[in-house]
Amino acid sequence: MQMRILVTGGAGFLGSHLCDRLVKMNCDVICLDNFFTSQKSNIEHLLDCHNFELVRHDVVDPFKFEVDRIFNLACPAAPGHYQYNPIKTVKTSFMGALNSLGLAKRVRARIVHTSTSEVYGDPDVHPQSESYRGNVNPIGPRACYDEGKRAAETLMFDYHRMHKIDIKVVRIFNTYGPRMHPYDGRVVSNFIRQALNGEDITIYGDGAQSRSFCFVDDLVDGLLSTMELPREFTGPMNLGNQDEYTIRQLAQAIIRLSGSKSKLVQARPLPQDDPARRQPDTTLAKKMVGWDPKVGLDEGLSRTIAWFKSIDIAEYRPPTPQY
Repeated sequence: MQMRILVTGGAGFLGSHLCDRLVKMNCDVICLDNFFTSQKSNIEHLLDCHNFELVRHDVVDPFKFEVDRIFNLACPAAPGHYQYNPIKTVKTSFMGALNSLGLAKRVRARIVHTSTSEVYGDPDVHPQSESYRGNVNPIGPRACYDEGKRAAETLMFDYHRMHKIDIKVVRIFNTYGPRMHPYDGRVVSNFIRQALNGEDITIYGDGAQSRSFCFVDDLVDGLLSTMELPREFTGPMNLGNQDEYTIRQLAQAIIRLSGSKSKLVQARPLPQDDPARRQPDTTLAKKMVGWDPKVGLDEGLSRTIAWFKSIDIAEYRPPTPQY
């Protein structure tokens, strides 16, 4: 039987790669997106596929479809974008989850909800396991995203307890790859864009803060595997690459792999509440689905740089006026 699957935020960076895989698996895919931070070019190649449908819609407003499964990805995920309209960000996180759960309840669909490593805030436990409850500033400039995602997790588990909804919650750590928006403000896309333009690469703080970077293909593998887990498993479960790099090491790798002559410039102070370290404990993902990222940083960055070289950045409109 052909599985009917809804992907909210399906035209975004991660969502479009997930839609690709689902279409190739011969699923009947509905891609729901309002195109705030996404690009129609991300899913343009799928528009003629008989098993793919694009619906322009904001998840803040209710939606009704007949589906078997739901991947809830919709929400701006880059700091510059989610801080641009923080109230809208909170509404998207919470109302998107609420409306997705309402649909799941009506049609008895299984739902995978993509939460984030930002629920851990600026962690004082390293690496971060799912049992860690986080160190989040609830009134800071990042709270619209951090607390919005935490509230969405709460809603998922309350629907599970009250209405027996089949939920799976995953916490995604920094993911990168082709189709990242060139102006999303994330460190990988910022550095690649600057390196290819021969500009100075601007580092916040001293560049000693660390992140763990997961290539998008590996992340999609994790999402698809999570969807197939038994009903008894709800999560939350970390998905991310455990290899940890400083921001300075990332910048140096991008300069080397792109052949750029760019210089590193410590141009700006660290933003408020910016995490000093971020690394997932993926023991649970390995145990439950045998998931272990396969793509190393050099390979993933090389593929991402090649994609950035293949596009005309002038065709990409910055979603917010920071650029």
